[in-house]
Amino acid sequence: LMNAAVAQGVEPAQITQYCDSVSLCFSKGLGAPAGAVLAGRRGFVAEAWRARKLLGGGMRQAGVLAAAARIGLEHAEETLRRDHNNARRFAEGIQELNSPLCSISLAAVETNIVMMNIAGGWLPPPELCEHLRAVSEEEVAETGQAVSVLVFPWSAHTVRAVWHRDVSARDTELAKNKLEFVARKWQK
Repeated sequence: LMNAAVAQGVEPAQITQYCDSVSLCFSKGLGAPAGAVLAGRRGFVAEAWRARKLLGGGMRQAGVLAAAARIGLEHAEETLRRDHNNARRFAEGIQELNSPLCSISLAAVETNIVMMNIAGGWLPPPELCEHLRAVSEEEVAETGQAVSVLVFPWSAHTVRAVWHRDVSARDTELAKNKLEFVARKWQK
């Protein structure tokens, strides 16, 4: 929700006005260690509260977590915009790579998520993900760095990469370089 609101330049309420209920997680992108909020009609929230209690959910003295969530919300636009910019730089790096192994639709990169298309006949997505995660002696010898990139095999021809507040511009540059290294090795 917050990523979509920042990307569209609107308040979250403008998006959620069409929803019966909404859940917002305060961790990852917003940076809180834990926590979420659920909103909806009074009866819906009361039933969710009851179900949570039945399943053993509940916290005491959650003020510290609430404070972290508040700080995350106060800085959401700045933080999420940085994540979006890093994702965009990575996607542009994929396009500049001009590799037969992978491609990108820059128009589809609107938030912190990059969906990389993997050409058939090369590496299947799970194998590409493993090569991006692994560090070889050859990589260290050639690049002078050991970089492990964690991405997810989304489908038979797609790999998903997601940015959050703990992934810096420098990390993004290292990820681009790692993808270039792997693509170059597989083109040989």
